[in-house]
Amino acid sequence: MRKLHASLLGLALVVSGLLISVQTPQAQAPAGGDTPAAGQAQGGRGGGRGGGRGAQVRQRPALLAWADTRNGQSQHAFTSHALAIVERLGYETGLWDTYIRTDSHIIYNQAQKTDGTNASGGPSLSNVDGIFFLVHREAPLADQQKTELAEFIRGGKGLVAAHTGLTALDSWPEFAEIIGAKYGGHPISGPGRVINERPDFPATKHFPAVFDFDDEFYLPDGLDRTKADVLLRLDTSAAGEDDVAPGTDYPLAWAKNYGQGRVFYSSFSHSAATWDRRDVQVMYLEAIKWALGLTDGMVQPHAMRDAPAPEASGR
Repeated sequence: MRKLHASLLGLALVVSGLLISVQTPQAQAPAGGDTPAAGQAQGGRGGGRGGGRGAQVRQRPALLAWADTRNGQSQHAFTSHALAIVERLGYETGLWDTYIRTDSHIIYNQAQKTDGTNASGGPSLSNVDGIFFLVHREAPLADQQKTELAEFIRGGKGLVAAHTGLTALDSWPEFAEIIGAKYGGHPISGPGRVINERPDFPATKHFPAVFDFDDEFYLPDGLDRTKADVLLRLDTSAAGEDDVAPGTDYPLAWAKNYGQGRVFYSSFSHSAATWDRRDVQVMYLEAIKWALGLTDGMVQPHAMRDAPAPEASGR
């Protein structure tokens, strides 16, 4: 009888173990209660970002942080730190997963290796939802890559570019249409006064109406205010040196649409230390959320707006 009881008990434990082993774990919601972008299937945090064989379905949007700097006129010290900040913002908020890449062979619908053969996994334009862009000067893109990159954004994906992104791909005319302007130099560097033209936009609503900022300010060449929504601009009312005439329109951050895609650019920030400023981090956090479609914000092109009176700005 004891042997029978022991056998039955052993059988029960085996069956119980089998039942437990086939249960499907439920996916956890992203930190902070935020939900994935529309159309994103739920899955575990563990794998799946690369889309390789056996990969799980992604839970969050994927952001490609792309910083090919090999042809930059100078190798900016801030680049590595900026990429790390963007990756950390996505990780800590749970809003997106980040791929950091410093080459351009993955800028295809099917990523390629340097020998031109297909890569078997990792990021590509077919499995990411947006790009954080820090390419400096020219990146070696084939015509097919340019076509697929433009279609990627035009079709509804996001592009957030910072500082050196304005200098990039100057030999490709369509990129100026995508980002909104060409690089016009940085005639003003050092302490400056910034005017917030869109205090209601997600990426700039945390800034005061007027605030001081110390940076290397990139001047956009050919920015069309009828197509781009200027969010921040440098106050040049007292200019007259550094080849900038008083009253020059000097946009520092803007948002625009390219087809169905959302594009954001900010000249901030040349210094690595400035990326540790919370207001700068919040600007890029909110810009990425907006570009990925995780938050709303209307693009409202407008003429240059006057700075608020000192009492209105709290100065």
